[in-house]
Parts: sequence; C-alpha cells; structure tokens
Amino acid sequence: QAQLAESGGGSVQAGGTLRLSCELSTHTSSGYCMGWSRQAPGKEREGVASIDHDGTVSYEESVKGRFAIRKEAKNIVYLQMNSLKPEDTAMYYCAAHAHWGCSLGQDQYDYWGQGTQVTVSS
Repeated sequence: QAQLAESGGGSVQAGGTLRLSCELSTHTSSGYCMGWSRQAPGKEREGVASIDHDGTVSYEESVKGRFAIRKEAKNIVYLQMNSLKPEDTAMYYCAAHAHWGCSLGQDQYDYWGQGTQVTVSS
C-alpha cells in the first residue's frame, strides 16, 4: 500500500510559474513510476508527465518545453510548470505504481493523490 500527498497548486497569471510537489509514502522498497495527470472541468483526465524509477521521463505534447518532472530522493516528485497558459487550468493529480512500464496512460496507476488545483488567468 502507498499514499500520495500533493502540494503547490494555486492561482497565477498567464506566463507565470508554479511547482507541484508529491510525496509517496510506502513501506516497500520497490521502485515506482510516478506521474502527474490533470482534469479540467468537462474534460477527461489526461496524463501530463511521468518519471520511471530509472529516471526516464515522458511528457504530453502540449507541455513539452514548459513543464519538467524530476524526482528527489526515492519518493518525492516535482512538476515545475513554466510559461503557464489558461488552458493549463485543471485539478492536478499525482499518481504512482510499482509494476512494469511507465507512461502517460491513466490505467497503469494504482495509487492517486487527492489533487491540487491550478488556475491560470489570462
């Protein structure tokens, strides 16, 4: 079992920056794939970025060059969001799993955080 705790959401103007943090609490020594997904009102949840236990990263096309995911220690992941746009407004969720493979797909994850709201105004 594992638990995830996110922080760092907020409201910014377009062009601004935010950094989201996620800490994974677990009693196992397994390596985890961790990622960030987001869901805007009226839209399906989509994967934004992921990072595997070996450091391999993936990004959704619209955030490439603006967002960066990195891992600090074993179980803390950050999402640095630069040049934010109004269309980035959404609830952002941290997620994790310990089985094989790491991508942007939503179905792979076993554990989810409660979410943190990001609002970007024009």
